[in-house]
Amino acid sequence: QLQASGGGLVQAGGSLRLSCAASGRIFSYYYLGWFRQAPGKERSFVAGIRWNNGLTDYTDSAKGRFTISRDNTKNTVYLQMNSLKPEDTAVYYCAASKTYSSTPLAYDYWGQGTLVTVSS
Repeated sequence: QLQASGGGLVQAGGSLRLSCAASGRIFSYYYLGWFRQAPGKERSFVAGIRWNNGLTDYTDSAKGRFTISRDNTKNTVYLQMNSLKPEDTAVYYCAASKTYSSTPLAYDYWGQGTLVTVSS
């Protein structure tokens, strides 16, 4: 239902673009969020977007560096990540919820995760 891709190894200061392709029942969901989970840490909200109007939300660490967008014709949400830092290293997940939330428990569908590694 959600297929995340685009992770990889990048040097600090570099950029990556993650993609999340949605299918099936996901279209009935209102909100698509990106989360990340670093080793030994809890899964945390990074950014999110509303399917219908494109309004976005960001965590403080993502503001000014990351941009979330959507392409409704491709049923895909993107996370453009610039000025990457080693502390951005994590597995990144996309997820769908029926309402805006920064809490993982609010999300019903999850992609498989894509690993982002930022070297110093």
